Amino acid sequence: MTHRILILGGTAEARQLAGTLAARTDVSLTLSLAGRTESPVAQGVPTRVGGFGGAGGLAAYLRQNQIGLLIDATHPYAAQISANAAEAAHEAGVPIIALRRPGWEPAERDRWTLVDGVTDAVQALGTAPRRVFLALGRQEVAAFEAAPQHHYLIRSVDPVEPRLAVPDATYLLARGPFREADEHALLRDHHIDAVVSKNSGGEATYGKIAAARALSIEVVMIRRPALQDVASAETVEALAEMVDHFLVSHFLGPAAERGV
Repeated sequence: MTHRILILGGTAEARQLAGTLAARTDVSLTLSLAGRTESPVAQGVPTRVGGFGGAGGLAAYLRQNQIGLLIDATHPYAAQISANAAEAAHEAGVPIIALRRPGWEPAERDRWTLVDGVTDAVQALGTAPRRVFLALGRQEVAAFEAAPQHHYLIRSVDPVEPRLAVPDATYLLARGPFREADEHALLRDHHIDAVVSKNSGGEATYGKIAAARALSIEVVMIRRPALQDVASAETVEALAEMVDHFLVSHFLGPAAERGV
C-alpha cells in the first residue's frame, strides 16, 4: 500500500526529510513550497509551488488528494502557514506532525536586544545613524524605510524590488549556508555596528551571530512567534522516526507494530 504524504516546506530540513522519505517504496510524497523564493533550490522530489488559499483550501487539497499525513516543515517564523496547516488537518481529519527547529540561545559575550517584531526592531536601532546589517527576508526590510538615517546592508536570496526608499543602502544577493569566517569579514569590512536577525535556529545562518559576538556587535533579535501545538520533533532524524512509527501504527496496524 502506498501512503500519500504532503510536506509543507521551504527549509533545508524539509528538503532533507523529503529526500529521506523518497527512498521509501511505501510512500507517495509531495513537497509544497509557498513560492516566495524566485529560484528555489532543486528539491529532488515531486513539488508544487504556491499557496492553497488558506486553511479551507488546504483542507480541500488534503481531501481531494487523499493525503494520509501532513508534515509542517516550514520556517519557524511562518506562523500563519503553521496555523492554517493545523486548522486544515483538523478540518480534513488528517494527522499532522511538525518539525520545530530549536532557536538559538544567547552565549557569553553576546549583545542581544530582544524585540517582538520588525517594527520593534526599527525602534530598537535608535535615532542616531548606524551601520546596520539586515539579515531578514526581502518581504520584511521595507519597514526600515521608517528609519532612513541608517546605512543598511541588505542580503537576500532574491533582489529586493522595489529597493528601499532610503539614501544609503547596499544590496547583496547570496544563499546560505554562511561560514562564520565569511560573516566575520562581511561585518568587519562593512563596519557594521548592529545586526537585525530572526532567531531562526540551525547551523546554516548562525555564522553571523557568532561573528557579531566576536566583534562585540549588537544583535537586535526578533523573537519567534507562537506556533500551533502539534506533535513535533526537533531534527530531521527524529521526525523521520515519527513518520515511520506513524505509518506502522496507522496503516499496518498494531500487530505489525509489535512485530507479529
